[in-house]
Amino acid sequence: MNFKGRSLITLLDYTPEEIQHFIHVARRLKKEKAEGIPHKVLTDKNVVLLFQKDSTRTRCAFEVGAMDLGMGVTYIGPTGSQMGKKESVKDTARVLGRMYDGIEFRGYLQSDVEMLAAHSGVPVWNGLTDLYHPTQILADFLTIEENFGHLKGINFTYFGDARNNMGNSLMIGCAKMGMHFTAAAPKHLWPNEALIKTCQAIADQTGATLAFTEDPKAGAKDADVLYTDVWVSMGEPKEVWEKRIEMLHSYQVNATLLGLAKKSAIFMHCLPAFHGKDTEIGTEIATNFKDKYPSVSEGSLEVTDEVIESKQSVVFAEAENRMHTIKAVMLLTLGGQ
Repeated sequence: MNFKGRSLITLLDYTPEEIQHFIHVARRLKKEKAEGIPHKVLTDKNVVLLFQKDSTRTRCAFEVGAMDLGMGVTYIGPTGSQMGKKESVKDTARVLGRMYDGIEFRGYLQSDVEMLAAHSGVPVWNGLTDLYHPTQILADFLTIEENFGHLKGINFTYFGDARNNMGNSLMIGCAKMGMHFTAAAPKHLWPNEALIKTCQAIADQTGATLAFTEDPKAGAKDADVLYTDVWVSMGEPKEVWEKRIEMLHSYQVNATLLGLAKKSAIFMHCLPAFHGKDTEIGTEIATNFKDKYPSVSEGSLEVTDEVIESKQSVVFAEAENRMHTIKAVMLLTLGGQ
């Protein structure tokens, strides 16, 4: 397997064996970090983190991972670049590619990260776009492997809006790794047919299965992993909240759904999560919609506080694993081992 010089734009571009190798290297790097074994093997490299959308986990994972590998890091936030305003994405790519050895992009359009990869001449890593979130899926799969010892054959159910970047990427990842993927969502929020067809062709080769249901209880039954995401993405207007709650309130992951899964099941979430009144939005939602939608009366939206704080929740180990898997991606694509 040759990773050097390659970008990570979507997991569709990688074989199951290559995805497994990312996870294997991440486990090694995680072990070395825990044991205090330094691995500053890329001291001659510099990377830039180009953010149109803020993020706690993605920024910290890339920054700490890069520094652990000995690299220099430049962070350019939402107001720190003229890309797309006074300078084209193509020109930005050609400038940054001459100064840096790798580029992380977290933003709105998949076409932007593809443009950066096409014209920078260096590896580009997708930290999130409207269509895909591949670095998150690698962290998720490392977490699942740590809990179950394997990926193949895992019953994985995603609840909520399955047409978004997480729904798309999790379906791709499960198809690649021979997992049994179920989307529990309103039918109009299932992934688009073209992507389902692509993933089904992959699943036919790996032994994976793809299923779609509008019944959240059917999705939860005998699941090994219950996964959800926020109902309103960053950058969307506040006015969409009520519409999303109306569509998705019955897909909230709560004790009832968790009880239908296997006793060994784990709960996962890519974070941030709304599970109480300790955020401004959680408090506002609870105040505005508690009478119409009792399930959100305590500020819990896609998941209840009871579930996220339970022993079956692995969300914070999952968040830590962002760092280890992202570190593996940077190491391998920049020529390390």
